[in-house]
Amino acid sequence: MVNDNKTLLQSDLVRLGSRLRFLRTQRGWTLGELARRTNLSEAYLSRIESGDRQPSLAVLFELARTYHTSMAALFEVEPPSSAVVVRSVDANVYEGNGLLYSLLSNKGSLANLHPIHVTIPAQRQNECLYQHEGEEWLYVLSGELRLTLGEEEHILQPFDAAHFDAGIPHRLDALGDRDTEILLVSCEASHALLRSYL
Repeated sequence: MVNDNKTLLQSDLVRLGSRLRFLRTQRGWTLGELARRTNLSEAYLSRIESGDRQPSLAVLFELARTYHTSMAALFEVEPPSSAVVVRSVDANVYEGNGLLYSLLSNKGSLANLHPIHVTIPAQRQNECLYQHEGEEWLYVLSGELRLTLGEEEHILQPFDAAHFDAGIPHRLDALGDRDTEILLVSCEASHALLRSYL
């Protein structure tokens, strides 16, 4: 079963990499140009496009912003459907920077909201703060969450929520010996959304 999951994950990463390569070449960009636009290294971007590296949520947000599209659109291999239902059996689980996450929308490139289910393992070791354009809203489903937001720290319990500017450096940590599960909704900044129509 573990090997089956690894095979499925590798297949998903290869599809994601192919989609990212398509989006880049469609714009006539080299890896060097994409690296300049995202502040990510060419080597790292190349590994993502080849399916050898699993990108973090922060990297996916940055790539979606750079391509003026939604996170869900990064995973599209066919034209988007008009369906708005995402079945639990169809929600693939990805891993990045020690977080487990699955996309909860299939609305595609025109979506401005990016809902995600995130599991933060209790034993996760991470000192990095992340930031990107737009805003985020999160809701704690289970466990205890420490939200670091700039110089502030907020402790959230189940059924607590937080809404903040994603441009402020932030980090999510599970407290105690239990994993923390949250719903996270990210929204592009209005000017970034406007650029996608220009």
